[in-house]
Amino acid sequence: MGSRKTSLILGFLGFLFLDSLLFCSAYNVHHYSFLLRETNFTRLCTTKSMFTVNGQWPGPTIHVRKGDKAFVNVHNNGDYGVTIHWHGVKQPKNPWSDGPENITQCPIKPGKNFTYEVIFSDEEGTLWWHAHSDWSRATIHGAIVILPEIGKTYPFPKPYAEQVLILAEWFNGDVKELIDEATSTGGDPTPSNAYALNGQPGFPNNCSNETSFRFPVQYGKTYLLRLVNAGMNEEMFFGIAKHNITVVAQDAAYIKPITTSYIMITPGQTMDILVTANQAPSYYYMAASPFFDSSAPYDTTNTSAILQYTGTYTIPTTIPYPTLPNVTDKAAADNFTTRIRSLASAEHPVYVPKNVTTRIFITVSVNQIVCANASCGGPSGNRLSASLNNISFVTPSTDVLQAYYKSLPNVFDKDFPNLPPYKFNFTGDVGNNTLYPSLGTKARLINYGDVVEIVYQGTNVGNAENHPMHLHGFSFFLVGTGYGNFGLTNSTKTYNLIDPPEVNTIGVPKNGWAAIRFVANNPGVWFMHCHLERHASWGMDTVLIVKNGPTKETSIRPPPANLPICS
Repeated sequence: MGSRKTSLILGFLGFLFLDSLLFCSAYNVHHYSFLLRETNFTRLCTTKSMFTVNGQWPGPTIHVRKGDKAFVNVHNNGDYGVTIHWHGVKQPKNPWSDGPENITQCPIKPGKNFTYEVIFSDEEGTLWWHAHSDWSRATIHGAIVILPEIGKTYPFPKPYAEQVLILAEWFNGDVKELIDEATSTGGDPTPSNAYALNGQPGFPNNCSNETSFRFPVQYGKTYLLRLVNAGMNEEMFFGIAKHNITVVAQDAAYIKPITTSYIMITPGQTMDILVTANQAPSYYYMAASPFFDSSAPYDTTNTSAILQYTGTYTIPTTIPYPTLPNVTDKAAADNFTTRIRSLASAEHPVYVPKNVTTRIFITVSVNQIVCANASCGGPSGNRLSASLNNISFVTPSTDVLQAYYKSLPNVFDKDFPNLPPYKFNFTGDVGNNTLYPSLGTKARLINYGDVVEIVYQGTNVGNAENHPMHLHGFSFFLVGTGYGNFGLTNSTKTYNLIDPPEVNTIGVPKNGWAAIRFVANNPGVWFMHCHLERHASWGMDTVLIVKNGPTKETSIRPPPANLPICS
């Protein structure tokens, strides 16, 4: 079922119908229909059925302008329940449509439907949507393109054309069966068999050369690439052979332009990238390869697409391939990520909060849970786990939002701690100090209007690696990162409080720390988790609850009438 888009004029006396849109002085309203169903796909000479939206992988792109609203009616014709999350959309006062399963809603059951009200506010650029139930986001995801308001333009020369590029992972097996098996045994999930760009693995993958995604360009023109990392478990390097690229936005917020030969992008992040077709007309590979700084199993393959100049020329026998950093090149990753700064211009100012009223220090760890008779598939016969402040999150059977809104008992606890249970040398020789976490469904309540600083402290517990942490309901300022143990006195001296990037997903360095700040001005129940899917599955999650403010305008909206029923 395709998507249909209409717009509603609000507060306007006269209506003008043009190109199926009703233009308005306030905002436009768009309508989309998502049909979730199984669809056959063939990649790597393997054919399988996949859970998709409208039979597409990746799914359809949602197009809006800054400040618009979209209603998305999701019909579930699949075999199990699912929810959809609008990644990076703040959803002011509207956690009911945020989407994480059993956090803000229960799943849409097979044969049922639910209409999400997606409220855009100050986001501008590229975001994305994805399933938020188990590992179903591997095949259920798509881009969100947020154009400037009518009458406004980009803070850079208008590109000749635009192209969405979605990085994803292909599994030869059934993804739900893979995670169900890993959950049953307690071992590491099987890695993907290939990465994909716009649904195609491309060269050098088996049975993939002829089906590579191709992006046609004209010599001398500049194009805007809207890149989404919808991958499950790996950060990625990306580049284009013989072409420099200029990054102009991240997570739907503009940044100071960065011209580079490559980028590093974590799962969950989006980047807007300019590329000028200024080389000899030919074919050039666009490629992505993993950045992985851990000893855990991972997908070691690469993926590629073709930047294809239009016109008449001799097709090369060997297509140039970009030189990307080595898979473990932490310095290359840092060299890119540390250059990211908010644009902070008169047209796009930033307001970095200075006077912190709530401080939360969170250790981020991979753990183990002891199994009787060493009967599980993880290290030493234990079950793999993960935690924040040594608490491994247990997903409840009733969603946290309804429990909070209706004061339902015995669903979650309100005592997620501000500090880990005890202090130790987080990035040194940790021994077995916090190898075994406690289990719980714990949330942290925050007063409306508080200025919050969260420091994520990576640890050497279990298997240390980079953790892309994502917070629903907010964009936040990444005010500092560093290696080793965070120190309140010395580390804060390195903060950037002038033009830090305003994002929704950040990488916590392996055996390092990252500090974020935001104003708690969005009442609701908001999930916070690692965007490496295996870590989220193991419990590297928690919930922040921003309490209502003093007025109706600063309080959670009432729930919709057709909210999925929990059972």
